[in-house]
Amino acid sequence: MAGNSQRKGAVRKKSKSTPAGSGGRVRRGLEGKGPTPKAEDRPYHRAYRDRRPDEPGKSPDRARGARKPPPRSSGTATAGADWVIGRNAVLEALQAGLPVRRAFVAEGAERDSRLRDVLAFAADHGIPLLAATRGELDRLTGGGVHQGVAVQLPEFAYADAEDVLADAIQAEPAGLVVALDSITDPRNLGAIVRSAAAFGAQGVIIPERRSAQMTAAAWKTSAGAAARVPVARVTNLNRTLKTYADAGFTVVGLAGEATVDVSGFPGIDGPVLLVVGSEGDGLARLVRENCDELVSIPIGSAVESLNASVAAAIALYEISRSRA
Repeated sequence: MAGNSQRKGAVRKKSKSTPAGSGGRVRRGLEGKGPTPKAEDRPYHRAYRDRRPDEPGKSPDRARGARKPPPRSSGTATAGADWVIGRNAVLEALQAGLPVRRAFVAEGAERDSRLRDVLAFAADHGIPLLAATRGELDRLTGGGVHQGVAVQLPEFAYADAEDVLADAIQAEPAGLVVALDSITDPRNLGAIVRSAAAFGAQGVIIPERRSAQMTAAAWKTSAGAAARVPVARVTNLNRTLKTYADAGFTVVGLAGEATVDVSGFPGIDGPVLLVVGSEGDGLARLVRENCDELVSIPIGSAVESLNASVAAAIALYEISRSRA
């Protein structure tokens, strides 16, 4: 009878080394998982990114295992800091004389009056426009709304703070430099650079950390002044303030609560380093301590404070007017 054989070796004896069964897990793991989705249905495939949104039957939400892609930004925030995108923005950047590293126009872009103006300006000023597919331009600009045209600026060349100091020492009738503390909006930075150029300052100093840098937005707001006024970047703003003070500069900080009027502070006729803080927090404590004088701009009680770039422009005007 089966199972009752007495022959040696007829029945395998169990031992401690006999492995336990898998319970079917291995067999189930080898089972197929269905057909592989097409390339244009896989969210991380290049064909998916290049697919036209209105292509029929290619909805990414219906592909097996597909996840809904993140919504595309409606502005230029997703573009890199060195990019200017959009037809109006690009035209304004070119007219302002911003340096151009590369300029792109999308193949098949609709020709309206703005794009025609961009093409005409580029042709008149010898700026080559590179053709790119819309998908390539989406990738280059990080998915920003480029409207078929984009310009990339070269990396900004910062000046040396010691060179700015040397130029200010030799300036006539007296040197004037602007230092910024915690100005984080690049548009404010660009506007201050523009005011510094308008009122004869020899340079602008910004910290490397917790400060706006000379991005495309700052370049654009400066209206090309960043090409004429040196912008220096320093690792330690307080050390720089002390260096200027040791060189004979009056370090003046703008502070809303100060009692000294900006139009008549002591040392206004000599070399001046004007320090401007953020609109919200003002000057940092150590920056205040390193200022020789704190001055204010008289304003009405209905307004708590002025925008940082507006305050800088008023202070620069008052300093230049007193010297004239």
